Amino acid sequence: MTTTTATGSLTSGGGGEGGGADDRVMATAQQIVNSLNTTKNVREDMLLILSSFDNRLSNISDLIKTVSSSQSSVLDAAEKIILRSDSGISSTVSCDESPKETRDYLSAVDEILDLLDNLSVEPDSEVLDRAESAVQVAMSRLEDEFRHILIRNTVPLDAQSLYGSIRRVSLSFAANEGEIDEDFASFGEVETESVCFHERGASFGDDLCVDLINSDAVMELKEIADRMIRSGYEKECVQVYSSVRREALDECLASLGVEKLSIEEVQKIEWKSLDEKMKKWVQAVKIGVRLLLGGERRLCDVIFNGSDSAREVCFNEIAKGCLMQLLNFAEAVSIVRRSSEKLFRILDMYDALSNVFPDLEAMAIDRFVYGEAKGVLDGLGGAARGTFVEFENAVKSETSRKPMLGGEIHPLTRYVMNYVKLLVDYGDTLNFLLENDEDDELNGLQNDNGESLQLESMAPITRRLLALLSTLESNLEEKSRLYEDGAMQYIFLMNNILYMVQKVKDSELIKILGDQWVRKHRGQIRQYATAYLRAAWSKALLCLKDEGIGGSSNNASKVALKERFKSFNACFEEIYRIQTGWKVPDPQLREELRISISEKVLPAYRSFMGRFGSQLESGRHSGKYIKYTLDDLENYLVDLFEGTPLVLHHLRRKNS
Repeated sequence: MTTTTATGSLTSGGGGEGGGADDRVMATAQQIVNSLNTTKNVREDMLLILSSFDNRLSNISDLIKTVSSSQSSVLDAAEKIILRSDSGISSTVSCDESPKETRDYLSAVDEILDLLDNLSVEPDSEVLDRAESAVQVAMSRLEDEFRHILIRNTVPLDAQSLYGSIRRVSLSFAANEGEIDEDFASFGEVETESVCFHERGASFGDDLCVDLINSDAVMELKEIADRMIRSGYEKECVQVYSSVRREALDECLASLGVEKLSIEEVQKIEWKSLDEKMKKWVQAVKIGVRLLLGGERRLCDVIFNGSDSAREVCFNEIAKGCLMQLLNFAEAVSIVRRSSEKLFRILDMYDALSNVFPDLEAMAIDRFVYGEAKGVLDGLGGAARGTFVEFENAVKSETSRKPMLGGEIHPLTRYVMNYVKLLVDYGDTLNFLLENDEDDELNGLQNDNGESLQLESMAPITRRLLALLSTLESNLEEKSRLYEDGAMQYIFLMNNILYMVQKVKDSELIKILGDQWVRKHRGQIRQYATAYLRAAWSKALLCLKDEGIGGSSNNASKVALKERFKSFNACFEEIYRIQTGWKVPDPQLREELRISISEKVLPAYRSFMGRFGSQLESGRHSGKYIKYTLDDLENYLVDLFEGTPLVLHHLRRKNS
């Protein structure tokens, strides 16, 4: 009995099973022949040895001839498809042709590749040369078609449609309040129109994605890439893909408003134009990394799933060009001249770049590019810290010497309070960036009881804002001294401190500074109101005192009474003339001041009139001295703090 072992060794035997055994012997022999990629001499020696084992192998030479003939036949058929003279790209592999023709061409490539894998002739044989030549032609045409499909099926980025699908977050800055007038435009080097609106940029959900290549073409690209990689043309395939996709991403960035600018060019751009470019950059980073590079990562994973090296090289080559263009602009911004109005955009850029780092890590971005991104992020953080310090210094050193007409709210107060309102939205970022910074200005801060605040228990942004607003208050106190009228100094301080309180109370600042800060500054306003009453009305009220009149109410000197009434009238008219031009914008504060004045002046006038008025009313020309009734005074007090010229009040009264 004859058996064939798993290793293909043979033992002799006979019987009815001889036919099946012969088949197995020949199959094993054919397997051996197919593996004989050796020199001719070695192959002939091995054939002699095999023939000596069993006479059934005597026809092995015929078997070799049969295999060679079969290989030639396969090669002929494949060559006919691959090398036919009219087989240009458009007529051979193009998607414009029928799917059958495309399949036939790729199948022909597969057959030659399989033939090369199993070729049993020597390396310099005619069949091997023909097969390799056919592969070269096929790869050249597949490379061209690969490029053609990539270019033809690239989907342009519809930036406007994309912006419409993402959520916008906008913050009002100095909205409708004319924060910086012409005389104050130098503060922070900001023009009025450039601070009226600050847009944080856009955010979008995790489910938002864009098609970078028509989905129908992706599998075609994969089919070509698989064959080019198998044929040893991985480098050429990677180069074509990387080149085309880099150009496509460049166009995407351009449609998002990102330009290729040098550091020198960025430094020369005017702020209004730079602000717009920074805003577009913030959007471009979010879209570029999460949507564009995320999409490129997925494409590379599909098209080059047959080669880890091709997949990683392609993606990183594409990502590097896109990211470096974005990073170059951010690096330039981080070293431009610092000024306070740039802080919010720099913080936007910092947040945008910081937020995409998890995406970059998930994409396994090139470590060099990742390191460059970290360096730029640190640079933006340093620029934000430095710009915040510039803002603090600008508040401290703002020394405009022109007093505000009517004691109005100073542009510095409006600017700073609207500025810090926006800072709250960046609280977490600023807490991180300012964590290790120290400020000597913090050391003098006290609570309501005059005790030093426990600064170490506060968040960095809380400490810095407390110090900043304390600096603002000190600056306002200096500016109040520009007014010669002491009463007006207190009106100015009340207006400005109340504005600060309202901005804190009506915004997220209250969560940072706390109710205690509001209570303390409301107490300050009350103190200023008391000081105002004393400074503005003491002289008038002194005229209504009993001292110096001589005698009791029944026998007081009429001469002294006339002088008192004349003095009061003159004081009141002077106060009215001046203070009707003063401005208290807040209606509640304005009303409270009028009530406080009424409570001081009207009772004193009523009492004085009750005691001494009758002595003059019976005499001649009494109206010359007693010019006002209580109702008159009360009506005139309503005109105070309106900021309206006195003549308008006279006209109003005359016409009423």
